[in-house]
Amino acid sequence: MTRLTLESIAELAGVSRSTVSRVVNNHASVRPEVRERVLTVIEQTGYQPDAAARRLAGQRSNIIGLVIPEPAQALFADPYFPRLIQGIAQACNPLDLTLSLFLFHTKEEEASLHPKILNNNLVDGVIVAGMHIDDPLVAQLIEHQTPFILVGRHEHPNVNFIDVDNVAGAYTAVSHLIRLGRQRIGHITGHLNNRASLDRQEGYLNALRDRSRPVDHNLIEVGDYTEVSGYEAMPRLLAKNVDAVFVASDTMAMGALRALREANVKVPDEVAVVGFDDLPPALLTTPLLSTIRQPIRRLGVVVVETLLDILDNGLHPARRVILPAELVVRESCGAQRGEA
Repeated sequence: MTRLTLESIAELAGVSRSTVSRVVNNHASVRPEVRERVLTVIEQTGYQPDAAARRLAGQRSNIIGLVIPEPAQALFADPYFPRLIQGIAQACNPLDLTLSLFLFHTKEEEASLHPKILNNNLVDGVIVAGMHIDDPLVAQLIEHQTPFILVGRHEHPNVNFIDVDNVAGAYTAVSHLIRLGRQRIGHITGHLNNRASLDRQEGYLNALRDRSRPVDHNLIEVGDYTEVSGYEAMPRLLAKNVDAVFVASDTMAMGALRALREANVKVPDEVAVVGFDDLPPALLTTPLLSTIRQPIRRLGVVVVETLLDILDNGLHPARRVILPAELVVRESCGAQRGEA
């Protein structure tokens, strides 16, 4: 099929190319009857203006796409993503930017969603959050020269991303547990096709090695960021006589605390627990959850600001921003606040 151009639309509508351009860009200097004729041809042919050409002309739709490659039901069950979306919206609203959210329910829907994202000529740029390591979308965005930025670290040298320092945050959590005298520190990871999960596991391992603690991979249980996975992993760690556990998310830590409570294990006396995120539910647990605070809403604001910089100044050099994480000491690790 021949690709439609401004010239072909102009020929079908019986007008000049410049007239079609003015209609496409909603200029006022077009007679109503001519505008209607051109719009009818555009609707009948399914023509979409070329996004790259529009950007080169300095014209924007002021629409930003947000892609979260997680099933919709998982997205709204995890308090991380709503908080991130709040931050992104917080940055968009004052700038009169419209946020277009791309969601799916099944893997089949996800596969069909990629062409819609790549061929969507309405969005100026794309934010991708929660990217799986094996997801082909990044390579496709690069190939299509689509302006985009990731929430989460990526290995490709030309990919723009914003992330929290997951390695350092995990390192701080485990180092704190070691300073408190814990000997057998277990770890519940997120799913391991996620860069944040791997980075948090790396921080856990580095802290043990740097303090000459033996690394026992049997003390690592793989979760998937759901409360159920934390609940199911905790009994397996208890059977291996852990006296502390670093959990890669607050949501999984809530499940771990529930399992400990049902097993009549005292927290923190018998097992200390530290999570990661510092989401609002961390203040609702019994005992209150010690955790690594990542600035999730700030992450959302910075990613929008950085994408706008990319749109204004080009894709290169790559922007790679790492925000700090901090330890928040509460009751579940057994330390007083002054001992943090």
